Amino acid sequence: MDEIRVMITDDDPLVRVALKHFISRAPEITVIAEVENGVEAIAAYERLQPDIVMMDVQMPVMGGIEATGEITARWPEACVLAVTTLDGRDTVLPMLSAGASGYMLKDSSADEIVSALRQAHQGTSSLSPRIAAMLVQHVRDAKTGGSGDELEPLTERESQVLEHLALGMSNSEMAETLHVSEGTVKAHLGSIMSKWHVRDRVQVLVTAARAGLVDFR
Repeated sequence: MDEIRVMITDDDPLVRVALKHFISRAPEITVIAEVENGVEAIAAYERLQPDIVMMDVQMPVMGGIEATGEITARWPEACVLAVTTLDGRDTVLPMLSAGASGYMLKDSSADEIVSALRQAHQGTSSLSPRIAAMLVQHVRDAKTGGSGDELEPLTERESQVLEHLALGMSNSEMAETLHVSEGTVKAHLGSIMSKWHVRDRVQVLVTAARAGLVDFR
């Protein structure tokens, strides 16, 4: 099992202690740094190159949205997982658009946060249906999303994969539903990412939501 090196970014020292306590119980996860704002996170990332940055959204000096944008711009391979109490549309979409690979709420269970870290490390992170639904509703309300015609069109099977991704399904769940192998699902997701020039599942959903291509039931 590969080691997962994590940096925690949160301005509340008690939250940092609690998060470290919960995630360190997983044998493969090691917390290599704890910082209290976005400026410190950028400096620490440059120095330590953690596998995953757990990032709060609202912090003094520099918040999580700005810090995430800076980190993912300078290090495109960086993986940032938002872990926050904020679940409003004014934070979810900007954080994901900045490059976060996932969005977890602090009232999630310890197991859910550990699972999100493992998924992010494997490059298969996704939005929870609750957060994803909020994202799409934001796009509908704003009515400023681009047309789907601006994106390279998907094949019928790729469109099916996108629809199931929008329902919050994992790769294995999609494979079972579509009666294909998990490897085939991964290949279709990879093709969508390549066509739309995005780097992960979350950005696929962000792009599709902006273009009005996904709906949540």
